Amino acid sequence: MARKALVEKWKKTPKFSTRAYNRCNICGRSKGYMRDFQLCRICFRELASTGRIPGVTKSSW
Repeated sequence: MARKALVEKWKKTPKFSTRAYNRCNICGRSKGYMRDFQLCRICFRELASTGRIPGVTKSSW
């Protein structure tokens, strides 16, 4: 879980547009972010394995 101070800082609009960065919408994690789903890899895996993300299934071959 990300620190609340960093999440609050991220929500503000930056002084310059290049300072903006992505965070997970659920936990606020900044690393391992997936743009397509706006989630970090950990939250993505949890939601995908429970079937809460439509069209995403666990692969097996």
